[in-house]
Amino acid sequence: MARIYTLVNQKGGVGKTTCAINLGAYLGGYGQRVLLVDLDPQANATSSLGIDKRSIKVGTYEILIGAAQLNPQAILHNPRLKLSLLPSSPSLAGAEVELIDLPQRENKLKEALTFVQDRYDYILVDCPPSLSILTVNGLVAARDGILIPVQCEYLALEGLGMLLQTVNRVQSSLHPQLTIRGVILTMFDGRTNLSIDVVAEVRRHFPEKVFHSIIPRSVRLAEAPSRGLPISIYAPESTAAHSYASLAREILEQDGIFIPEINI
Repeated sequence: MARIYTLVNQKGGVGKTTCAINLGAYLGGYGQRVLLVDLDPQANATSSLGIDKRSIKVGTYEILIGAAQLNPQAILHNPRLKLSLLPSSPSLAGAEVELIDLPQRENKLKEALTFVQDRYDYILVDCPPSLSILTVNGLVAARDGILIPVQCEYLALEGLGMLLQTVNRVQSSLHPQLTIRGVILTMFDGRTNLSIDVVAEVRRHFPEKVFHSIIPRSVRLAEAPSRGLPISIYAPESTAAHSYASLAREILEQDGIFIPEINI
């Protein structure tokens, strides 16, 4: 049965989708069967993997409102990227309204994933940059915890309190076992004292929850989505690529999965 991790941060621009794509690609490169769920109406994960979000016939919107069932035919698989995707489209924005009157609306994604969870080793859910009903669905579905990308800049810590309040509310009413799986530090610039200070502050707030692997600020990483590729293929020798490879290995080791020394 798959480990299900949800990537969440209501602040935009922290590298959440970038983390979801590249972590998923490296987990796949290490031999894991990975499904990436695009739960964002902006469909950035979908577009970043080279898929036209306007062409999606069945995606997270149709699954959540019950217009379609999540089955292998609804999932796009790219053998080259070693990654599967449940895509999103702009129509997902309508789910915010349409879910309101549905019973058990917070559980729709969790219920849908039960149909495919035995087909994958990891399911990564990429949430929108907001604390909406879509994000709540992502939190409820996070059976094995949430991953919080945090940008190494001053404003990154603002808003984390709101996120943690939402997590606590979901814990108390919908998902008592919800935990923080880990915090991923992104867009790190070792030339600045600010980045170094933010790393120290985040580690103080989340002792033993911050991954050792830190994702640097990278032009190559910013370019990769325009080519529809993860960094593992677009620039595999870059510093960012090595950082994501290290992060994937760190998560796998913590999950008790042995990974041989292989080139991805």
